[in-house]
Amino acid sequence: MYINLDLESTEPIYTQLKYQIIAGIAKKEIVPGEGLPSVRSLAADIGINLHTVNKAYQQLKQEGFILIHRQKGVVVNPDGVPKADEAFMDQLKNTIHPLIAESVCRDVSEEEFLQQCKELFNEFKEGEGGK
Repeated sequence: MYINLDLESTEPIYTQLKYQIIAGIAKKEIVPGEGLPSVRSLAADIGINLHTVNKAYQQLKQEGFILIHRQKGVVVNPDGVPKADEAFMDQLKNTIHPLIAESVCRDVSEEEFLQQCKELFNEFKEGEGGK
């Protein structure tokens, strides 16, 4: 999996890294049980501070995407990612809410907004069947 970080972005680097790993899992570029680089190795490979990688990994661990073993290292959760529950759906709604509000302010139609969502969903679905 290729990691591409925008060091000029207002989005924190650890958040970018976390989302790219999640995208890799969603696209089946990284599969359950697969090992990920150690914190030190990944930090050195992409040229960022190891604490940044550690923060991304810790959040991924808390959210059930990865497991961190002292002997085995970092692996994608072999049981797969936990399914969406009520808490996740609440978080999803809270995340989407300001995006919809801004879209309405910018005269983006519901159809245009939903089309963007469909296109993004299709990116991940293509990853499932094409890899």
